Amino acid sequence: MKKLWGGRFQKTPEQWVDEFGASIHFDQELVEEDITGSLAHVDMLGKCGIISKDEAGQITKGLTTLLEKARKNELSFSVNYEDIHLNIEKMLIDEIGPVGGKLHTGRSRNDQVATDMHLYLRKHVAMVVELIEGLQNALIEKSDEHIETILPGYTHLQRAQPISFAHHLMAYFWMLDRDKQRFAESLKRINLSPLGSAALAGTTFPIDREYTAEKLQFDGIYENSLDGVSDRDFIIEFLSNSSLLMMHLSRFCEEIILWCSQEFQFIELDDTYATGSSIMPQKKNPDMAELIRGKTGRVYGNLMSLLTILKGLPLAYNKDLQEDKEGMFDTVKTIEGSLQIFIGMINTLKVNKDKMEKATKEDFSNATELADYLSTKGMPFREAHEVVGTLVYKCIQSGIYLKDLPFDQYKQASELFEEDLYDIINPFEAVRKRMSAGGTGFDMVRKAIDKAKATLK
Repeated sequence: MKKLWGGRFQKTPEQWVDEFGASIHFDQELVEEDITGSLAHVDMLGKCGIISKDEAGQITKGLTTLLEKARKNELSFSVNYEDIHLNIEKMLIDEIGPVGGKLHTGRSRNDQVATDMHLYLRKHVAMVVELIEGLQNALIEKSDEHIETILPGYTHLQRAQPISFAHHLMAYFWMLDRDKQRFAESLKRINLSPLGSAALAGTTFPIDREYTAEKLQFDGIYENSLDGVSDRDFIIEFLSNSSLLMMHLSRFCEEIILWCSQEFQFIELDDTYATGSSIMPQKKNPDMAELIRGKTGRVYGNLMSLLTILKGLPLAYNKDLQEDKEGMFDTVKTIEGSLQIFIGMINTLKVNKDKMEKATKEDFSNATELADYLSTKGMPFREAHEVVGTLVYKCIQSGIYLKDLPFDQYKQASELFEEDLYDIINPFEAVRKRMSAGGTGFDMVRKAIDKAKATLK
């Protein structure tokens, strides 16, 4: 079969070589972006007199027909035409005749594919930002319900201090907010047009790059044609931002998996987001949370793959860059799916308040309150730490908790102790009184939620 670029060649590749070199099996994902970019390009060719108005009109009509077919999933792609660009060009020529071959005047597949990917990521980054806000809203709604629900907070996976469950959830709200800012800010670099850079050196045709950029709603153009066709920073930045997002989701998944275990029983996942066992009838596995945790690795891998591909590439375009797309497509699919799953998981999450509160009363996470109590009475904190640590050890030896220790033993440890210490070490009171900015005190959590709501607006 004759190649669209075949004039210089006396032989055509064997079928298996074509299949190895082709990208159409994955870059057909860019079909709408490819046609959209071509529509802007042909409009410019007609406006600048590079082709006639009549020719531009015929090509535009043909491309519009192909776009309608693409949206109805009615286009058939062939590996014989390698990639999305040559497939569309061949379909256009079949649709309107030889005049379709004029579409490629003044451009190259090099700037064409770069334009396609800028359009693709611009669309999907906007969708990701919207999904992140959806998850943030879900966290706010769940937090609103559980401001005064208390559970143990952990460091080193050891119980540390009692906290508000809403406070814990809202930590992820602010992580996601930073993720959202990173994605939104990256649009400054995504929303630039490489179209018109041609193969690497620009073109001798009197094209108008600013016009096509405006038609495609880009904020500007690449100022250097070499940079325009070889830049993949914007994809790396997207993959990096996605890796940070998935890291945050994975940490959250780890906690969800722990919380719904038999050992914790703090929460229960809706059946929609869990699965059973093929052999153990009692099992309810948090598979969706585990999958998101697992898929984090593939997103990291996509980032490392593209960084490695680019690290030794000379300017400008190299065939290696064909490997930039599959990881990008996979990451888009992964993060959008993960966010959609997460929104549903949080919205349907059942919180076992009694189990959480019970856990705060069967540990020593109130020990810091006791040390702070002595400090407010004038004892140096380091000395107070030692006194309370000794009391904790005594309780452990006796199989009791600080609330169970008789008052006379407190008095033996320090004359500063008064009967009110038992109110101080009540977990609910311990949480309520933590009123420093950004702290877990109930009033501070309410303020944080109000601020979060205002941030989303």
